[in-house]
Amino acid sequence: MSQALIFDMDGTLFQTDKILEISLDDTFNHLRSLDQWNGETPIDKYREIMGVPLPVVWETLLPNHTIAIRKQIDAYFLERLVANIKSGKGDLYPNVKEVFSILKENNMAIYIASNGLPTYLQAIVEFYKLDNWVTETCSIQQIESLNKSDLVRTIIQKYKITNAAVVGDRLSDINAAKENGLVSIGCNFDFAQEIELKQADIVINDLIELTSVLATLPIFQVEQTSIL
Repeated sequence: MSQALIFDMDGTLFQTDKILEISLDDTFNHLRSLDQWNGETPIDKYREIMGVPLPVVWETLLPNHTIAIRKQIDAYFLERLVANIKSGKGDLYPNVKEVFSILKENNMAIYIASNGLPTYLQAIVEFYKLDNWVTETCSIQQIESLNKSDLVRTIIQKYKITNAAVVGDRLSDINAAKENGLVSIGCNFDFAQEIELKQADIVINDLIELTSVLATLPIFQVEQTSIL
């Protein structure tokens, strides 16, 4: 039996809010220097749509700007995110590495399926050495549809996974689980929305809760004494 957990990155494993505001401020300061923006940085608006692909972010935050400007800003924002990650300004959520270690001890494969760009995801994986536990980190940019459900499906098919759960904080993660016949575990963390979490099979408030939740799910073969 092939069993796995597929994690979202932003707002689930990585505390994006710690680099989000400073990176977005950097980006909108750049826009101001180009005389392309007046007013405050729309951090609250970005928080509302957190988790969508970046092209959708810029369509939302910069609806009156040209596609060329959006592409330029997208590249600049990515540069600032990566720079802030590499300078240690971000952080993982509590217990990420501890939970990953326990999962691996129980022969659970770990994957990441994220809407983030490959360069951004790789910066996080390298800085925190997540590849010690994670089999593969997959970006939404790898698939044409830009749909999280399709991304999860490619992981399932590639690795011939028979039993899995998707762990994430937003509706796209929950839907990715349901549309692939998997268990959905919602994370009630910074960017989570109550109305979305209600659609998850299980809701946790800390990643360490996974260690007890998995032991109660019959689709997984784990030893309760070692996973608790």
